[in-house]
Amino acid sequence: MTVYFIGAGPGDPELITVKGQRLIRSCPVILYAGSLVPEAVLQGHSAERVVNTAELNLLQIVALLQAAHEQGQDVARVHSGDPSLYGAIGEQIRHLHALGIPFEIIPGVTATAACAALLESELTLPQVSQTVILTRYASKSPMPEGEQLGDLARHGATMAIHLGVGQLPSIVAELLPHYGADCPIAVVHRATWPDQDWVCGTLADIVARAEAKDFRRTALILVGRVLGAEDFADSALYHEAHRHLFRRSGDAGDSDSH
Repeated sequence: MTVYFIGAGPGDPELITVKGQRLIRSCPVILYAGSLVPEAVLQGHSAERVVNTAELNLLQIVALLQAAHEQGQDVARVHSGDPSLYGAIGEQIRHLHALGIPFEIIPGVTATAACAALLESELTLPQVSQTVILTRYASKSPMPEGEQLGDLARHGATMAIHLGVGQLPSIVAELLPHYGADCPIAVVHRATWPDQDWVCGTLADIVARAEAKDFRRTALILVGRVLGAEDFADSALYHEAHRHLFRRSGDAGDSDSH
C-alpha cells in the first residue's frame, strides 16, 4: 500500500501528469483538497471511497490514510498545483514516517507556470532576470528571518507571490523601493479555471486595477521586468556561433552540452 501525493496542477483537468491521472483512476481511495482541486480532475476514477478533505483537520486526514493502509489500499492524495509548494504535505509525511506508511510524491504544474503561460511570458530573460523567487506574503503566519518581502525584493529578480492578493497595497509598498514604480506586475485569479481572470499594470497603478476586478483570494502576483519585456538579448543557446553536443559550428574545439 502506498500514499501518492499527486500534484493536480493549477485547475485545468488536462494540466495533470499522465502518471498522476493514471493513479487517480486506479487507486481505490482518493482524498482530494476540494477547495482548490476541481472534481473534473477526478473524472474516470473507480475508487471505492472519495473524500473531500477541505473540511478535515490534519489528524482526521492521517486517520483516513492509516485506515486505508490497514486495509492494504493505495491512496491518491490529490493536492493543487505542485504538492511541494505550499501543499502542507510535510506535516502529513511526518505522520506517515511515524506510522511506517510508504508514500510517493508525484509533481504537478505550478500556479506560477500556469500564470506565466497565461501572460505569454518567459520568467527568465537574458540580461533582465535569471532568477525566479517563489514566496508568500506574511500575514497570519510569520516568515522566517531574512525572508521578508523586502529582503527578497532587493535582488530585483522575477517574483511570484502566493497568498497575498488581500494585502496587495502592503505588498506594493514593500516592492516599490526595489523595483520602481514603473515595474510591471500582474495579478492572476484562478489561472486555467473556467472563470480565470487577470489584470496587468505597474506598481504605480496595480492596486486600483486589481480593486476594480474585486480579486479577494486564489490569486497569484507576478512582478518583474520580464513581464511584457521586448528589449532583451537573445540567448546564447540558439546563437549560430554557439557550439554544443548536438550542434557544432565550423570551428573545431571543445563543446558544451545542453
